Amino acid sequence: MKNVSLNYRHLYYFWVVAKEGSVTRAAERLDVAVQTISAQLALLEQSVGKALLAPQGRRLVLTEAGRVALSYADQIFLLGEQLQDVLAETDVGQTMRLTVGLSDSLPKLTASRLLDAALKLPQKVKLVCHEDDFESLLGELSVHKLDVILTDRPVPSGTTLRVFSHLLGESETMLYGAPALAEQYRTNFPASLKGAPLLLPTRNHAIRGRLDHWFETHDVRPDIVGEFDDSALLNTFGRTGLGMFPAPSALASAVEEQFGAVPVGELTHVREQVYAISNERKIKHPAVDAILTASHVSVFAH
Repeated sequence: MKNVSLNYRHLYYFWVVAKEGSVTRAAERLDVAVQTISAQLALLEQSVGKALLAPQGRRLVLTEAGRVALSYADQIFLLGEQLQDVLAETDVGQTMRLTVGLSDSLPKLTASRLLDAALKLPQKVKLVCHEDDFESLLGELSVHKLDVILTDRPVPSGTTLRVFSHLLGESETMLYGAPALAEQYRTNFPASLKGAPLLLPTRNHAIRGRLDHWFETHDVRPDIVGEFDDSALLNTFGRTGLGMFPAPSALASAVEEQFGAVPVGELTHVREQVYAISNERKIKHPAVDAILTASHVSVFAH
């Protein structure tokens, strides 16, 4: 079968019709004749060899092929908008853009220290951060909407995505609490944790299974008064004294400074891991390379 180059104007008209739900509204939005759009849609369907839209009452609905085409069109035109935004910046060429996906499970203090290495480069860096769940970020990375993901877990084995995990480092985990709580439960730790109020990450976090295993191994059953997907929210509630919470040992001074929490005891062998995930096995983006190079010094050293 002879390959036909995709006409992006035809695809754009299809995209607008799919968003508007009718050719008439799409024509009004684009300020062109209805017949023009109908003709362009017909040419697009002819070039791809499939019907993309089907009538349903007064509306047009997507066929299965149309749903697939729309998902790609969304990505194409979103990237086009981003390209326009980047090129419109007055300092383009002098500024390096770094678009980072932050897993909602990654401690924000850890993320801040990692990104600081990129911001200290000689060239000016414009940092754009997106926070989301791990699976959503992987999808965005795979279509090059992100330069890198910072997260608490590697890419699952068996994934069909061409993305690569880079272990940045790991840290022992400490239990922290407001000073009054810390003083109450520090003595006779960890037996003192029986019935103690704790704030923990949800089971969506890689470290939660290690924490549960640690409690079971030490035969302690704490009172879990809160579970959080977002690590920053967990730490914020920890600052109020609602319960004690885990965080990397390497961040002890920062946890005390920002959240007023002090160490209660070390959760031995519960290690917090941090990964960078990229589209390339060999990192080429200078800012991402700076993060990988500096990670052990800036984050994981006490």
